[in-house]
Amino acid sequence: MDEIDRKLVIALQQDGAAGLAELSKAAGLSVSATAERVKRLEERGVIRGWGIDLDPIAAGCPLLAFVFVSMRPGRDDATFLKAMKRQEAVLECHTVTGPWCYLLKLRLADIAALEHFVSEEVRGQPGVERTETILAMASPKETSILPVAPAEEE
Repeated sequence: MDEIDRKLVIALQQDGAAGLAELSKAAGLSVSATAERVKRLEERGVIRGWGIDLDPIAAGCPLLAFVFVSMRPGRDDATFLKAMKRQEAVLECHTVTGPWCYLLKLRLADIAALEHFVSEEVRGQPGVERTETILAMASPKETSILPVAPAEEE
């Protein structure tokens, strides 16, 4: 990405609904050149999609939990990962280092929903050996905005 692309993705992360006129000002380009740049960023996969940022409480899923998952040796990771990708409650699934295999970030309605999810949807998967669940008491910072690296030198 060059400096113009960087300016565009920063502006879009701050306001995904920004119009081309606003983006063109941020990038210092014409509206048509800005539209072409955004299209190329999509085609290159830099922009993976468009969405909105919902308030979890208003959306009915105020409970934030992190679940560490350990798999048995000879495990069936593909089945587990496929199952986790289908679950709406799973916001993120990461392969991690250390004694755990995976870290899940979950959003659910309440403790009962969490208990059911962990016991049925996670522990019920073939190959799952054990889990550890951590509840978030508060989230002083939660964002999907990435720190965009400086433009590459040409």
